[in-house]
Amino acid sequence: MQQPISITALSSISSLGSTPETVWQSYLSNKHYFTEKNGVLVAQLPKPLKQAIAQLKNSNPKYKSLDDSVLFAMYASRAAVKNAQWKASDNFGINIGSSRGATALFEKYHEAFLNKNVAETLSSPTTTLGNISSWVAHDLQTRGPEVSHSITCSTALHALLNGIAWLNAGMCEKFLVGGSEAPLTPFTIAQMQALKIYSRADLEVEIPSFPNQALNPNKTENSMILGEAAAVVCLEKGNPSNALAKIMGLGYATELLEHNASLSTNANCFQRSMTMALGELKPEEIDVIVTHTPGTIKGDQAELNAIHTIFGKKTPVLTTNKWKIGHSLGASGLLSIEMAVFMLQQQQYIAVPYLASQTPQRIEHIMVNAVGFGGNAVSILLSR
Repeated sequence: MQQPISITALSSISSLGSTPETVWQSYLSNKHYFTEKNGVLVAQLPKPLKQAIAQLKNSNPKYKSLDDSVLFAMYASRAAVKNAQWKASDNFGINIGSSRGATALFEKYHEAFLNKNVAETLSSPTTTLGNISSWVAHDLQTRGPEVSHSITCSTALHALLNGIAWLNAGMCEKFLVGGSEAPLTPFTIAQMQALKIYSRADLEVEIPSFPNQALNPNKTENSMILGEAAAVVCLEKGNPSNALAKIMGLGYATELLEHNASLSTNANCFQRSMTMALGELKPEEIDVIVTHTPGTIKGDQAELNAIHTIFGKKTPVLTTNKWKIGHSLGASGLLSIEMAVFMLQQQQYIAVPYLASQTPQRIEHIMVNAVGFGGNAVSILLSR
């Protein structure tokens, strides 16, 4: 790290809720937050949050044509900026990405096109990934740079990397970064089912999603469950008095693809990203790793292999939030960051019920991992 970068505010919306207090209490509970939709398990926003998103959609005629992925980002960004006490005149940068983008709108417009052979007027501008940061900037009335992108499931952590790069370059003093995903649409879920990675469990199962097969001997099949969510953090240079956590290290890497959806057996990209994030710290100084582990047997095992390769007998305790809130694709990395920040603040380790792990004696340094199709890994090291 060229200079200290601090997280001064965060906000998320997910099946856990939206306020920091509600989200933390949800993490303390030993239950998952899945429901059934059209016969499959998903992690949906609670009803009050859905109503709040509907109110946001109807609050401005321009917003009525926007996809949920954009509205989710706008809702979370308003709260984060308010908590950080940023003003539009600060001209802060915005980088909020998404893996899938405007899935619901795209499916709606495509179905209409098949029926009429004519595209709706706003079908193009409202389904581009650039919509997210552009509309957040419009909603917040800021004039700083805005970037949207898709780097599959590591999108949100790549946004964090971008924000740090802009700050280190002196091109901005503050940056809002994150990810937003609204993937609970028929075609998106069908795509995951076609890959044979989607969970076939139902609500009768005590814990339907079992990420990290290597640590769960009862797991015999892929068990990914999609969740809708958005999560953003406010980044600032230095060590401001309102800092929630400090970014101590970052790492990133890609690897050659064995096929379109694979990691290498030992996740070479994760080995490189974690080593880079460690920097001059010793492996034993890392107290917790929040793993990516979305519930795919080979992918989860590859990440675990990489962790054992880098840390050996000094492997930190592992945890994940996907058994509770599912996989929100491009937003998932920032939800893991949020979970890590809460553990640092509260000095309380959030365990996974089916994992036999010891509670760390301290929580000073937490590493957060994310990776997606394309072998594009990111590792972020946080401290309080």
